Amino acid sequence: MMRSLYTASTGMYAQQLNVDTLAHNISNVNTTGFKKQRVEFQDLLYQQIRRPVVTDNTNEPVGISIGLGVKPSATQTSFTQGNLQATSNSLDVAISGLAFFKLEGGGNDTELYTRDGALKIDNEGNLCTADGYKLVGADALDADAYDVQIAKDGTVTYMTPDSDTAQEAGQLELAKFANPAGLEALGGNLYAATASSGEPEDWDPDNDGTISIQAGYLEMSNVQIVEEMVGLITAQRAYEMNSKVIQSSDEMLQTATSLRR
Repeated sequence: MMRSLYTASTGMYAQQLNVDTLAHNISNVNTTGFKKQRVEFQDLLYQQIRRPVVTDNTNEPVGISIGLGVKPSATQTSFTQGNLQATSNSLDVAISGLAFFKLEGGGNDTELYTRDGALKIDNEGNLCTADGYKLVGADALDADAYDVQIAKDGTVTYMTPDSDTAQEAGQLELAKFANPAGLEALGGNLYAATASSGEPEDWDPDNDGTISIQAGYLEMSNVQIVEEMVGLITAQRAYEMNSKVIQSSDEMLQTATSLRR
């Protein structure tokens, strides 16, 4: 059977995965804190028909080899900064820089991480995400708390009716990773640390000025819709060309099988 049939089929599968990834990016274009993904590919094994030969009597510097297609090698997550959108809500916070909010709870024993800063207050006065994961470092607010403010270093303060001074409710803890692309995406804007990401390193606001917390803003997705549409067109055309290769190979086989007619 012709190699081109199998080779082109690997190309179709690879482009199908590429389109699936692009569709995931486009569908999350308005998801808070979402980070786009990119599929990376590698060529497959080569079949050696004739190897190069260099001896005293023979000098054939090049041989004949045939590649056997393509395979997906990795899905790379890009953690470039998304645009900050003003919301005028003091509980909306965005991280400027490459760090993550530390979360706990939700029936999970392990610490989770997120870039989604659309914070809420639960029935116990804890700062949490929409799914109920509590932010590490922030203490529970009083029941009559109002005018909650979050400073650039993560310090949480609030006012109460019986006091003219702001009360402090802890400091939001952020984590950094040596390889953020190695984090495991869990869905729900959540990430988990892995051996590839490395151990989390606590952010020290006094010594690391590259990271800050911006209250009243949300970090939007870093998906650039024009880039994704161009990539979608390229992937679609590559898929079509691979299907044309299969059709051409089928026609060649049909011609070969009809030689005895």
